[in-house]
Amino acid sequence: MRPPVAPSPQDEARWALIFALQQEGVRDRAVLDAMEATPRGLFLDGIFRARAYENIPLPISCGQTISQPSVVALMTQALQVDRRCKVLEIGAGSGYQAGVLSHLARRVYTVERHRPLARQARAALAEMGADNVTVITGDGTSGLPEQAPFDRIIVTAAAEDPPAILVDQLREGGIMILPVGQSDTVQHLIKVVKTADGLEYSELGDVRFVPLLEGVAEDIADG
Repeated sequence: MRPPVAPSPQDEARWALIFALQQEGVRDRAVLDAMEATPRGLFLDGIFRARAYENIPLPISCGQTISQPSVVALMTQALQVDRRCKVLEIGAGSGYQAGVLSHLARRVYTVERHRPLARQARAALAEMGADNVTVITGDGTSGLPEQAPFDRIIVTAAAEDPPAILVDQLREGGIMILPVGQSDTVQHLIKVVKTADGLEYSELGDVRFVPLLEGVAEDIADG
C-alpha cells in the first residue's frame, strides 16, 4: 500500500483560502467549488502568482487590480447564478471573475476597455478551458445590446448609480450586482433586482473599486 501523498503548498494555500471565504460569509457550496476550481495564478503576472491564494487584491496590467477573492466570491454568491443564466460582466480585468462564473453559468460575456487586459483574459481563460466565456474589447458603459437581455449583470467598477443602459439590458427577474459611489473611498456594493413593478435594491457592504469609465482605453505598455 502506497503512503498517502502529502498535499502541495499550493493545495494547502487554496484550502486555506476556501476556509477564509467561509469565514467571510460565503456559504453557497457551488460558489466555493467554483472558487476552488479557478486557478487565480493564471490571471496574475510574474512574482504575484506566488501570492495567488492570499485573500488580497493584487496588481495586474494597465494599472488595474485583480479583486480579492472574498469580494469576488461574495459578489458571485449575491448574483445567484445557475446553469440557465446568461451573464454579462462589465470590467473583465485579467479574467478572474469570468473564470469563476464560467463554472456556474451557461454563458458569460465580459467586456474590457483595456486591450492588453482583454488579450490576457482571453489567453488565461483559454488555458483554463473556459470555453463558455467570450471576452470583448469595448466600452462597458454601453453594455452589450446585441446579446441582451441578460439574466445576470455584474459590474466590477464603481458608478454613481446603476447605469440605465445596463438596467435596460437586464431581463425581468434578473439580478445586477455593482459598486456605487461618487468617490474612490466610499462605495457600497448593491444588488438590484428587476421586477415587473420596478427595481428593488439591497446593500451588501462597503467596497472599493476603480471608477466605471466610458470609451476604450488608449493602448499603453503592459505593466
